[in-house]
Amino acid sequence: MEIDRRDFMKLAGLGGIVFASGLAGRIAGATRPKQEEFYFVQLSDTHIGFDGPKVNPDARGTLKKAVAAVNSLDQKPDFIVFTGDLTHTTDDVKERRGRMAQFQDIAGQLNVTTVHYMAGEHDAALDRGDAYQEFFGKLNYTFDHKGVHFIVLDNVSDPGAIVGEAQLKWLQSDLKRLKRDAPIVVLTHRPLFDLYPQWDWATADARSVIDSLMPYRNVTVFYGHIHQEHHYMTGHIAHHAAKSLMFPLPAPGSVPKRAPIPWDAASPYKGLGYREIGAEVKNARYEISELAIQGA
Repeated sequence: MEIDRRDFMKLAGLGGIVFASGLAGRIAGATRPKQEEFYFVQLSDTHIGFDGPKVNPDARGTLKKAVAAVNSLDQKPDFIVFTGDLTHTTDDVKERRGRMAQFQDIAGQLNVTTVHYMAGEHDAALDRGDAYQEFFGKLNYTFDHKGVHFIVLDNVSDPGAIVGEAQLKWLQSDLKRLKRDAPIVVLTHRPLFDLYPQWDWATADARSVIDSLMPYRNVTVFYGHIHQEHHYMTGHIAHHAAKSLMFPLPAPGSVPKRAPIPWDAASPYKGLGYREIGAEVKNARYEISELAIQGA
């Protein structure tokens, strides 16, 4: 069944679809965004190649369902961003490239003009991103869209879970050309704060990144990695984690060991999803709507 964007809005609060509180902008029944506004879709942690029937018996079909749902939205997003772990890790170099090609084939069915990719540690940590770059290009880069400056940071290709000195200097050089009130969105995979380092939910040199961003008044971070919705503030900088499209993970520190939450046959696709992000450029505000994966 095709569900358009207005229908998703009507389902707000049901089936895992939530509107983040305190974020002004488009709401259910609103008209199309004003010219200075836009919206994009964030998908994350697709883990193509993962095989675990007790965790997700539809491992080969979930991303396809998400692609179909995005394509059915009645208003096409300005662009789509994948925030890492496109594939599931493997030591087999040939298989690693095969999984990336498989992901590329599925993502290539998205009916949008622009898709931005970034690596997760599953894609890049074993070979410092060599295979990933063959398929998807640079590990860190910037782009601008309708007055918003987007910065894609790589905190996964170094096995030490760091951004690194060279990339930090690149970031600082990029920021120097911006006004202090410029709207900035940082896209990354791991969180840029110590959410739960015991589970690798941190970036070792995140403090240096945040210190570089702190002088800028309108910074928002969107990331993946933790397979659940999560919101956090470092000073005036808001951080928003996205759900996974393969399996959910428990809340940080809620259980002794981090492990995927088993599939619930009574509530299929529970905890899985993607999100729309509406940008109000003038006020540098972002409205987040969480969308649940639906069965066939």
